[in-house]
Amino acid sequence: MLFIFGTSFAFGQKYAYIDSDYILANVPEYAESKEKLDKLAQRWTEEIDQRYEVLRQKKDNFAREEVLLPEEEKVKRKEEIEKLETEAMQMQKLRFGVNGDYFQKRQELIKPIQDRVYDAMQKVASKRNYTFVFDKANQSNLVYADSKYDISDEVLKEMGVTVK
Repeated sequence: MLFIFGTSFAFGQKYAYIDSDYILANVPEYAESKEKLDKLAQRWTEEIDQRYEVLRQKKDNFAREEVLLPEEEKVKRKEEIEKLETEAMQMQKLRFGVNGDYFQKRQELIKPIQDRVYDAMQKVASKRNYTFVFDKANQSNLVYADSKYDISDEVLKEMGVTVK
């Protein structure tokens, strides 16, 4: 009896999956937002790289001239190098740290689109009475999935996006 009820419970559940990479690739606003975010990240990376290049040059110059410098000049240059190092690390943390500018901008540009995908997926799952919906993208543990259980196009349709 336990076996019959146990198996009927398993058969009573409906499963589906989505491919969030495929969905996002078909949402025009996502491509625009990702491009903006990538450009910002590239600009910030270049700024940080420039600071580290200046720092490297200062260190190289100091290493070459150190033996010729008076003690007070050595101390002054070491302090300047340490200050530049600290500023570069702070800039890197400000831009790419846990709550840095990149994270904030990503929240502003990408998260609303991901929320729309999630809401549309919930609506489709609710309409079709799915118990579980898996995401095949993003390093999931979904090893194999029959394409007939893929509801990605339905999610896009729910979002008002036409697939080409």
